Amino acid sequence: MHAYAANVYTTVTEELSKAAERRFIAVEQEFFRLWWDTVATDTLKRQVRQLVKEGRLEFVLGGQVMHDEAVTDLEDEILQMTEGHGFLYETFGVRPQFSWHVDPFGASATTPVLFALAGFNAHVISRIDYDLKDGMQKDKKLQFVWGGSRSLKEKQLIFTHTMDQFSYCTPSHLPFSNSSGFYWNGVALFPDPPKDGVYPNMSLPVTKETVHAYAKTMVENIKQRAAWFRTNHVLWPWGCDKQFYNSSVQFSNMDPLMKYINQNSKQFGVTVQYSTLGEYFQAVHQSELIWEQRGSEDFLPYSTEPHQAWTGFYASRNVLKGVARRASSQLHAAETLFTRYRICFPDGPVAKDWALDKLRALRWAVSEVQHHDGITGTESPEVADMYLQHLTQAMMDVEELLAALFLLPHGLDTSDITGSLYGKTDVDEGLEQHVIVYNPLAWNITTIINTTVTFPHATVFDDDGQPVPAQIQQSAHSNATFDLFMLVELGGLQHRKYLIKLSEKLCSQKSECGWTYRAKGVLFERRGVGGSPRTGRRLLPVLNECYRLMFDQDTNLLHSITHLQDKRRVRMTQDFWEYHANGDTKAGPISDNYIFTGNSSAVRAYKAVQMEIIPGKVVTEIRQLFFREESDRDYAFSITTRVPECYGSRVRCHRLEQTYSLGPLRLNTEVVLRSSTSLKNNQTVFTDDNGYQMMERKHRMFINNTIARNFFPMVRTAYIADALSRLVLVSDRAHGVSSQANGQLEVMLHRRLWNNLPWNLGYNLTLNDSSVVRPALWVTLGSVNTTSKLYQREAIELQHRPVVMAIDQPEKPRQVKEPRKGSPSLPVVLPPNLHLLSFSIPGWNYSSDHHVHLRRVQSGQELRSEPDYSRVLLRIMHIFEEGEDAELSKPVTINMKEVLQGVGEVKVLEERSLTGTWDIGSLQRWKWKTTNSHETDDKRQQGSAEFNVTIAPKEIRTFFVQFEARNF
Repeated sequence: MHAYAANVYTTVTEELSKAAERRFIAVEQEFFRLWWDTVATDTLKRQVRQLVKEGRLEFVLGGQVMHDEAVTDLEDEILQMTEGHGFLYETFGVRPQFSWHVDPFGASATTPVLFALAGFNAHVISRIDYDLKDGMQKDKKLQFVWGGSRSLKEKQLIFTHTMDQFSYCTPSHLPFSNSSGFYWNGVALFPDPPKDGVYPNMSLPVTKETVHAYAKTMVENIKQRAAWFRTNHVLWPWGCDKQFYNSSVQFSNMDPLMKYINQNSKQFGVTVQYSTLGEYFQAVHQSELIWEQRGSEDFLPYSTEPHQAWTGFYASRNVLKGVARRASSQLHAAETLFTRYRICFPDGPVAKDWALDKLRALRWAVSEVQHHDGITGTESPEVADMYLQHLTQAMMDVEELLAALFLLPHGLDTSDITGSLYGKTDVDEGLEQHVIVYNPLAWNITTIINTTVTFPHATVFDDDGQPVPAQIQQSAHSNATFDLFMLVELGGLQHRKYLIKLSEKLCSQKSECGWTYRAKGVLFERRGVGGSPRTGRRLLPVLNECYRLMFDQDTNLLHSITHLQDKRRVRMTQDFWEYHANGDTKAGPISDNYIFTGNSSAVRAYKAVQMEIIPGKVVTEIRQLFFREESDRDYAFSITTRVPECYGSRVRCHRLEQTYSLGPLRLNTEVVLRSSTSLKNNQTVFTDDNGYQMMERKHRMFINNTIARNFFPMVRTAYIADALSRLVLVSDRAHGVSSQANGQLEVMLHRRLWNNLPWNLGYNLTLNDSSVVRPALWVTLGSVNTTSKLYQREAIELQHRPVVMAIDQPEKPRQVKEPRKGSPSLPVVLPPNLHLLSFSIPGWNYSSDHHVHLRRVQSGQELRSEPDYSRVLLRIMHIFEEGEDAELSKPVTINMKEVLQGVGEVKVLEERSLTGTWDIGSLQRWKWKTTNSHETDDKRQQGSAEFNVTIAPKEIRTFFVQFEARNF
C-alpha cells in the first residue's frame, strides 16, 4: 500500500487528467478503497469521479480482490464480488461489465457463470495449460463463448478472451538494449522512493534516437499476436505486476511512442490507441463474427511447462485454508441471525451500527483472503500471518456479536436468559452450564454436536425441560476433559438453549441420569505394518443403521464397509502415504508453494498403527494412531471416525465423520490420506468446481510429471464410483485429490517444503510449514442413486454446521423457573433442493432505481450516508444439476411470503443481478453469435402470484426484500 498501490492511484489520476486520450483500468477494490478512504484528497476524488463519468478510468472485475479459482468456495467468491460492486455502485454509480481474471492459476468453469449472473459482458483469462494454449493460439481459438454450467443454458453464456503466450504483461525484451523495455518507472522501492527519482531497472527512455527502434519492436509484437486472433483488433496489455506507481514517467514515454507509430502507420501497417477493456470488447462485439461455444469443461489443473504442474497450492497452508472457511461459515451464521434480529426487533438493544461494523470487518477479512495469492497459500509467512490475524480478530468480534444477539433481551422477554428453566434441582447435584445451538441453514436438521466439558458425568435437557440423548467419554487429546455428544433438533434459522448438568459423581436414579450414556474405550495393541501375513482373519464389526464397518485386528486398519440397504460390500482401507520432494534445483524439478512435482510414487508414511474403539449409543468412535516407527512414543498421524448410532432418530446414519491430525511433517514431504477400495473407477475422480458443480477428471498419461498433473482441486466434494457404488468425501477446506490407481482416492492434506530456488528464497516462498493440521472429511458410501440425493446437502451441512456457544461457566444452579414451552422463533424452511445462499443486510445505501441513484451520484455531493438497514439481500440456489435426480432435479416454485413468514411479513420483493447492482429487468447483456446459437426465451420464471418464484436446476436467484415494519 505504502510503496506501490497508493502511488498508482494518485499518479494515474493526475496523469489521466492531463490528456483526454489516456486510459486506465482498475481491477481490485481492496487497495482502491483503502486509497479512497485514507489517502485520496478531495481534489483527487473529484478528478476520479470525472474520469469514471467520461469512461477514461474504467473499473473492471470490481471485486475486493482477483479471487483464486481452484480452492475458493462460490459463497466466498460471491461475497467478495458483492463487497466490491456495492462500494463502486454506491460511490460512482458504475457496475463493472468485464472481468480481468488474468493471474489465477487455472480457470474454473464456475467463474464465468458467476460473472454472467453479475451482468458481465466479457471475461478475460490467461493462465491455462501451456500445451493447450499453444494449440488454441495456432487455431485462433483463444476467444470463444463459454457456457460454464451444464444446466443453466444460454442465460450464462459469456464471451471469453484468453491472453496469448505473453500473458497480461508487456513483453520486456528489447533487441537494442540490455534493460527490460516498456517499463520506464522501473521497480518500486520499499519503504520510501529514491530521493533522486531513479528507480532500479528503469527502461531506456523514448527519445528521438530510440523511438524508431521502440516502435519497430512494439509493432513486430503486435503483428505476432494479431496472427493468433480472428479480428483485426489486438489487445496489447501495457503494464504488469507493481507497475504505474510512477505513472508520469510511464505516460511521458508511452505518448510519444504511440504518436510516432500512428504518424508512420502506413509504413508500420498498424495504428495504436489507449483503450479500456470495454472499448476493446465493443470493437470485437461489433465484428459480428460467429464464435465457437465451449461447454462446461474448465482449465484445471494448470501447468506452465512439463515439470511445472501448479497443483501443490491446492494443499499449501492447510491451516489458512481451514480458518478462511471457518470464518466464512461464522459470517454466514452471524449475517442470518442479525438479519432476523433486525426484522423482528428493530428497536432491540443490540446497536445496529456496532453490529454492522463487526460484520463488515469479517466480510472484508473473508473477502481479501480469497485473493489468488491468499487462500492458495502461495504468499510469504508474514502475509499469511496478516490474513490469519485479520480473520481471527474479526471472528472474535463477531463471536461477541453472536453472544449479544443470543443473550440480550429482545424487548419481549426481559427475564434472565441464563436463569435455570429446568425443574427442581438439588444444590448438591453439582453444576449447571447453558449452551445455545444455532442452525444457520434454512433446513430442519437433526444432528449430533460435540462440546468439551471438564466433568466425567453430564445430563442434558432441552429448552422444554425434556432430557436429550447424550453420550460422554474421555477426550482423545486430554485426560482432564471429556467429549459430550448431544442429539439436537433444530428448525431452519432457529436456535435453542440446552442445559447441561455436570457432576463429579455418577448419578444414582434414572430421573437424575437423564438419557446420557457413559462410553468407555477398548484399546487394541499396536500392530506393525506387515506384522501378520494373514490379514482379514480377525475382523471386528462396527454397525449402525446404514453400514457395517469391519476393522482388521491384525493391522488396526479399516478392512471393508458394507452398505446394508444396498447389500454391497466394498473393500476399503485408509492410511497415510507421503511424496518425497526434491529441494535442490541442481538435482531436478522441485515442489514449492505453487508447484507439486511427484518425482516418484508415494511411500507409506508409518510403520505401526494403534486403535481404540469406543462403542456408544449416540456415536461409536474409532481412534487410529499412526507411528513413523514401531517404537515411537508419539504418533505422527491420526484418524478419528465417528459412526452415528442413534437408532430410530432422524440422524443421518450414512454420515461417517472423520477428523485427522498431521504434523509437524518431516521437511520436504507431502502427505496424502489414501483410501484404497475395490471400486473399479478406472482412475477417474470427480471433483467440484468451487462447490458449485462436479467435474469428471479422467486420469491422463504424460511424458513427464504424470503424478502431479493428475491432482485436481477439491473445494467441497470429491468422489470415485463404479457402476454399483460411489465413495463420496466432503471437506471443511480445500485439498488436492487424485486417483493414482484403480479404486484409489488420494487427498493431499499437508505439505512442508524447502528449496533453494533463488526466487523462492528471495520472497520467502519455501513453505516450511511446521504446523499441526486437523482437517475434517465426511465419508458417504452407497449406490450412485442414493449418494446423488445426498452429497450436495452433506457438503453444505459440513460448511454450515450448527453454531455451539456456551453462554456461561459451570456454576451452582440458580432459582427455579417454569420451563418455557415452544421454540423461541418460527423456523425458515426451504425444500431440500434449495439452499439459502445469503440472507444479510449489506448496508449499502443506493436507490434500486438506477436513474435516481445516478442523479444523486452526479449531483456531486459526498455520498457517505447512513447505512440502509431495511434492505435485505436474499439469495437462493438450486443445488442439483438437470437430470441428476428424478425428483430433486426438477424446478421448484416457492412462495417467498410463505417461506419467510417465520421472520416477518414480506412487503416488497425485487429481483436483482448476482451482486445486487442491477435490476434484473433492466439487465441486457450482450449477445454473441455462436456455432450453436439459437434464439431462446431467457425470461425468468416468476410464478403467477406476486411472490411466487420458480428456481430451475443450478440457478442462483438474488432478491432485495423489504419487510413490514414491526412496532412493539
